[in-house]
Formats: sequence, C-alpha cells, structure tokens
Amino acid sequence: MDYVSALVPPVVMAVAFTALIMTIIKSQGGANKGKEDALVDAALARAEGVRQAPEGPGV
Repeated sequence: MDYVSALVPPVVMAVAFTALIMTIIKSQGGANKGKEDALVDAALARAEGVRQAPEGPGV
C-alpha cells in the first residue's frame, strides 16, 4: 500500500494543474476581451512613451 500513498500526491497535483489550465483556457476571450486588450495596449503605449522620452536638458 506504500505505492498508493506515493502516487496520490502527484495524481492530485496533475488533476489540479489540468483544471487550472482548462480554467485559464476557458476564460480567454468572451465579453471582456476587448476591455482587457485595451488595457494591455494602453500599458504598452505608456511603457513605450516612458522609454522613448528624453531624459532631460543637456542630454
């Protein structure tokens, strides 16, 4: 019976990981996809603006 107790934790973790991945995949898209994409685009534009901004006078 030691083999059962040795196999239970990896099996439980595998099932939990599979459920997590399936939840992530199912939550992609949907009604909020446009809003999420807009937030990511805004964050990227802000990061680009900071990176390309001049550093100050005399540079």
